[in-house]
Amino acid sequence: MSTRRTGPSLPPDQLTIVWQSVSLLLDYPDQDLLDRADVLRAASHGVPLTIGDSIRAYLDHLEATPLPELQADYVETFDTRRRCNLFLTYFAHGDTRKRGMALLRFKQIFLGAGFELDDAELPDHLCVVLEFAATVDQGLGRDLMLDHRAGLELLRISLRDLSSPWASLLDAVTATLPPLRGEERDAVRRLAAEGPPEEEVGLAPFASPQFSPGAATAPSPIQLPMPSFPGART
Repeated sequence: MSTRRTGPSLPPDQLTIVWQSVSLLLDYPDQDLLDRADVLRAASHGVPLTIGDSIRAYLDHLEATPLPELQADYVETFDTRRRCNLFLTYFAHGDTRKRGMALLRFKQIFLGAGFELDDAELPDHLCVVLEFAATVDQGLGRDLMLDHRAGLELLRISLRDLSSPWASLLDAVTATLPPLRGEERDAVRRLAAEGPPEEEVGLAPFASPQFSPGAATAPSPIQLPMPSFPGART
């Protein structure tokens, strides 16, 4: 494991911008997100061009698309497709007993770093992990993403295959991580061929209907704080 824990590809302030931006933009779109678009666009110019372009590509779509249409597309993309799931442990464990233990590990890591979630949030949601990595502990947050790199990569590929506007945000995230190694590429191929495990079991104390992949009910968006970009609140 240590061989792939190489140093970050970007300096800490740029990692904060990328991860905080994507944590907000990958969340359920609402008027608050639209109101933050100018701040996020300005911040995107503080990171390398290719990553900034990826963030701005989604911002262009966000600002050009009627909000009800964007919200319906979000639900269709992330709530009805197993391979476009934003919960990282789902790719590795599906709805199995092992996933409950994996969720507990996320929660314990967060609590150990002083990061507490409310009852409406599961700790493995990518927006939550990115928020944690951006604002609490970059090293621990990055390690969580690397531990679930195969699922993260399958999510990116699946969004690309759909020509989804959210694909560019996953491009931005993966650009902050080391390139896939051979065994990681093999894990992605296996996951793409087989999909997540399908054993249906309870995930208490984490089980909640709105977090069940494929549930087409109205989403319960994660509320994240305003970006903490240097100079953003002048």
